[in-house]
Amino acid sequence: MGNETWCLMRELFFPLACPICGRPLVTGREARFGICSDCERLFPLEDVGPGERCEVCGCPLISEIGVCTRCRKGEHSFDKAAVLYPYTQKWMTLLRAYKFRGHRALAPFFTEKILEGRALFFDRAVFGELTFVPVPPREGKIKTVGWDQVESITRVLEKQNAVCRCLRRLPSMTQKKLNAEERAKNLKGRIICTKKPPENVLLFDDVYTTGATLEVCSSALKEAGATRVYGLCLFHA
Repeated sequence: MGNETWCLMRELFFPLACPICGRPLVTGREARFGICSDCERLFPLEDVGPGERCEVCGCPLISEIGVCTRCRKGEHSFDKAAVLYPYTQKWMTLLRAYKFRGHRALAPFFTEKILEGRALFFDRAVFGELTFVPVPPREGKIKTVGWDQVESITRVLEKQNAVCRCLRRLPSMTQKKLNAEERAKNLKGRIICTKKPPENVLLFDDVYTTGATLEVCSSALKEAGATRVYGLCLFHA
């Protein structure tokens, strides 16, 4: 039995407590989503509506108008992007519980937020039908670590949505300790399309930091034939 399968079975029959308040998860929905009903209400998407956000990356604007300072510095291959939550306080606690403390049952919760975010930021009448494409994990990560946080969300998404795993990341350094320029150089040419991508793509990831990953993935998708690439990230750092 693989490590990921074992963890999922453990959480199904012996779910961890709520990562925010520590209360036991007692209802079926709480156990399935990995968060108690009271704390789930702390993360409404109504609080992260478009508002004053960058027209390119979707991050909140501070003093800028229209486009943030970071996006003004260069061109982008993706057509538009959106982010949902700030990577601070309760939002940081939630993501860290998912990525580092074994709360893998949060994958359905994050999946639901991605679907809600798509409806909030991407009007189908304007953007048309979009196929989900996940940002690929670091080469060998699933084999060595046993799982990938974006891949777990992808597996939930694909049960009822169009998903295409067409990106692959070649060996490269981890991005965590690199600045914006270093991140871009580290990934340049390291993400490739392994098959023809969908025409209209909704590329998704967990955290938007400098935009380097989204940019390189989008460039690879368009070079392989995608017409439009939109990005959606759960958190922005």
